[in-house]
Amino acid sequence: MTVRRLAPVDAQTLWMSAVVPNDQFLLYGFGGTAADPVGALDELRHRADTCTDLTVRVRDTGGRRYPVWERCAVDAQQFVTYPDDTWAGCLVAVAGLVADQLDPWTHPWRLHVFPVVDDVPGAGAGCVAILQISHALADGARSSALAAWLFGRPGAVPAVPPPTGGGFVRRSVAAARAHRRLVRDTDAGLVPPQSLSRPALRSNRRPAGALSVRTLIRRRDQLPGPTVTVGVLTAVSSALAGHLRELGDDPTLLGAEVPMAAPGVRLANNHYGNVGVGLHPHLPADRRAQAIAADLYGRRRRASHPALAAEAAAFAAIPAPVLRWGVGHFDPDRRSDTVTGNTVVSSVHRGAADLSFAGAPVVLTAGFPALSPMMGLTHGVHGIGDTVAVSVHAAESAIGDVDAYLDRLDHALR
Repeated sequence: MTVRRLAPVDAQTLWMSAVVPNDQFLLYGFGGTAADPVGALDELRHRADTCTDLTVRVRDTGGRRYPVWERCAVDAQQFVTYPDDTWAGCLVAVAGLVADQLDPWTHPWRLHVFPVVDDVPGAGAGCVAILQISHALADGARSSALAAWLFGRPGAVPAVPPPTGGGFVRRSVAAARAHRRLVRDTDAGLVPPQSLSRPALRSNRRPAGALSVRTLIRRRDQLPGPTVTVGVLTAVSSALAGHLRELGDDPTLLGAEVPMAAPGVRLANNHYGNVGVGLHPHLPADRRAQAIAADLYGRRRRASHPALAAEAAAFAAIPAPVLRWGVGHFDPDRRSDTVTGNTVVSSVHRGAADLSFAGAPVVLTAGFPALSPMMGLTHGVHGIGDTVAVSVHAAESAIGDVDAYLDRLDHALR
């Protein structure tokens, strides 16, 4: 492959990053210090050289066409090594890296390596690697697969098919017809209704003040709920409702924005949608978990309706100038009284604990979803093997004392 055009959804993500930074940070902790970090980085660079998605960068092709991914060599500057640190110091470093976003026209990913780290949960002395990756290159699931390839998981990451353009008017007409069917099916009770908008709360304030990241580590069997995602959402409901109530907010209609994998075959680097889920803080924990699970099931059912596939097909054919115009008119300073969710909870299982760095086995993985002008608090839920990291990424303006909130969440997760 010499060049591949960006799919419209990936181009939108790329262009939006200039207004709302959206780099992803995938943290991996390993159970042992890196005795030979130089040799380990050479091995990672060799693996990156053999992966199509890790040997590309963006090239612009003018305002009337979409940018393309063009081949480029892996550069030594994509690997940054840090002095000895502590686990807490690594988390402080992540919060600082948010301000240093990637330039995907040069390289759309970078690896930050801490060869010697004290107090790695589950390991004591260990090492930490943080993959910083442009959201235009991969969503949460795909970035996890690319990181796994770097750290030794066998099997190449499947290629994304080149996007197909054209037929925008025809696809738009088909989408309009399918939407009318969706409305009829919703009115008839065959499809769950669209999720409700919720009042914006303090957690939706524009990020300002100190930015913090924190993690809580659990074994899978220590988490409540039928699934990890439901269990964490249930705990977030209790912790966030109590915290916001103490800050003077009314959390009665508290909800979360949850990224959900899109149905069907992946046709872009980003293959997901955000859905709104009620957190039902007024219910007892067991009934709350049932209600959250039912909401998630309803969102999946609605996402599987043919109208959503028709809408995605129309968007995939949108001309580049039209999409550029739309992104260019996004106003990050515009505020809304209602939101899809009062926090984000992004949950990704990163597979078996079969990764390693410099001979040290992986013991945990974590992630920290980006903040945005209308979202000052996000949560990451990331599992590898039987270990789950529940992470908090927060701005002082949105949450106040982040450690007080973490204490509440720690208690709720028990």
